[in-house]
Amino acid sequence: MYVVISILILIVSVLMALVVLVQNSKGGGLASNFAASNQFMGVRQTADFLEKATWTMAVALLVLSLAASVAIPKYHAEAGQADTELRQQIEKTAPVDFKAPPAAQDEE
Repeated sequence: MYVVISILILIVSVLMALVVLVQNSKGGGLASNFAASNQFMGVRQTADFLEKATWTMAVALLVLSLAASVAIPKYHAEAGQADTELRQQIEKTAPVDFKAPPAAQDEE
């Protein structure tokens, strides 16, 4: 489930970036290049549609991000299993004598 949500987040992010780039800013932006092909809707309706699409994708991205944080796979171990595995790993390591410093052991 987490992988599906991650893919949806990626798709929404790319689409949102494209919609923001197409919007007509004060400087003209990329939307000025498409003005001739969008005359049937009118400039105002195109701007409204792009603004609504931006807000919709922003909300979708927020919801998908929250869903992804809930769906992150978690490691579930039995209560005693993790402690047992840790103790076995500790027992496999070489024992260390903490009573005397290493220099004192070499002299004996």
